Amino acid sequence: MWKNKNVWIILSGELIAGLGLWTGIIGNLEFLQQHVPSDFFKSVILFIGLTAGLLVGPFAGRIIDSTSKKKVLILAGCGRIVSIFFMFLALEFNSILWMIVFMISIQLSAAFYFPALQSLIPLIVKDQDLLQMNGVHMNVSTIARILGTALAGAMLTIMSLYSLYMASLIAYSLLLLSTFLLQVKDGKDGTDEAQEPAEKQKKDSTQKKAPFKEIIPVLKNVPIAVAALLLSIIPMLFIGGFNLMVISISEIQEHASIKSYLYAIEGICFILGAFLVKKVSEGRNLVQLLLLFSFLTALAHISLFFVASNWFVLLSFGLFGLAAGCFFPISSTIFQTKIPKEYHGRFFSFRGMLDRLLFQVILLATGLFLDLLGLKYTVLLLGSISFVLVIYYSIYYFRTPFDLEATETQAQGQSL
Repeated sequence: MWKNKNVWIILSGELIAGLGLWTGIIGNLEFLQQHVPSDFFKSVILFIGLTAGLLVGPFAGRIIDSTSKKKVLILAGCGRIVSIFFMFLALEFNSILWMIVFMISIQLSAAFYFPALQSLIPLIVKDQDLLQMNGVHMNVSTIARILGTALAGAMLTIMSLYSLYMASLIAYSLLLLSTFLLQVKDGKDGTDEAQEPAEKQKKDSTQKKAPFKEIIPVLKNVPIAVAALLLSIIPMLFIGGFNLMVISISEIQEHASIKSYLYAIEGICFILGAFLVKKVSEGRNLVQLLLLFSFLTALAHISLFFVASNWFVLLSFGLFGLAAGCFFPISSTIFQTKIPKEYHGRFFSFRGMLDRLLFQVILLATGLFLDLLGLKYTVLLLGSISFVLVIYYSIYYFRTPFDLEATETQAQGQSL
C-alpha cells in the first residue's frame, strides 16, 4: 500500500486540506463572534450552510456514480477556492450576507468532495488494505485538526482574519494541484471499460444512472451496513455536543485550560485507536467489534456524570477518542467493501446527509438539555440512549448473526 503514489497524494492532500479547513473554521467562529451578538443567530447561520449541503446530497450522489471521481474532486476543489473569495468580500464589507454565501458554497463543495473521496479510496487500495488506509486517513485528519486549530489560534494573536483565510486559500490551492496528480481508473474515462463486454457496460451504466432512492433496496440486502449506520448514532451523540460539553465542563470546574487538555487527550487517543485498529481487528468479527466500541463510547459518555473530577473527565474523553478511533475505520471499511462500488457515490452522499441531519438535531438537543437539565443529567440521558442502542443491536445480532459473505453476495445480486 505504501508504494502506491495515489495513497501518498490522498494523505498529504488530507493534511493540507485539514489545515485549511480548521484555520477557516476558527476564522468563521471569530467573525461570527465579532459581528453576531446572538448565539441563536450564530447557530442559524451555521444551520443554513449545513442544510445546503444536506439538500444537494441526492444530486451529488448521482453525479459521483456517473462521472469520474477525480473530476468531481477537482471541481469540488475549485468550488472551495471560489468560496474563500466570498469570505474575503464578507471581511471587506463586514457583511453577514456574504458570510452566509460563503457557508453555503463551502458546504456545497463538501457535499461533493467527501463522498467522492470515500468512493475513490476502494479504487486505489486493495480490499485487505482498506482498514489500514481508513485508519491512517483518519489519523492524518485528526492531526490536521489539532495542528490547524493550534495554528489558527496562534495566528489570530498576531495576524488578521484576512491572513487566516489567505492561509486556507493557499491550502485549498495546494490540495487542488495534488488532485491533478491522481492516477485512477474508475471506468468513467474509457480506460478500463473498453475491456468489458458491451452487456456489462450497459448494466453498469444503468446502475450508475439509477435514481438516488435506489440505494434503499441495496441497503436492505446488506444488514451489516445498516447496523453500522445505526450504530454510528452512538459516537454522533457524543460528537454533536462535543464543543458544548467542553465549554460546560470548563465552566463547572472553573478551569479555562481544561478545554485544551480535553481536545488534546481526545485527539491523541483517537490517533492511537486508528493506529491500533488493524491489529485489533485481525481475525475478528467486525460487527462484534462495532458493538464493543459502541459500548465503550456509551460508557465514556455516561461517565461524564462525574464532571467534578478532572481525572474522570480526562479519562472519559480519552476513552471516547480511543473507541471512536477504532469505530470509524471499521465502519468505513464495511461500507466500502459491502456496498457495491457502482453505488458508492449515492451511498456516501446518503451517509453524509444522515451525518449532517444527526449533527444538527443532536447539537440543538444537547444545547436544550444542558439548559434544562445541566451537564450531569444530559450525559446521563444521552449515554443511556447509547446503551439502549448497543443492547438492542447486541440482542438482534446474537439472535441472527450476519453472514458477511452472504450479505455481500446478496448486495451484488441486488445491484445486478
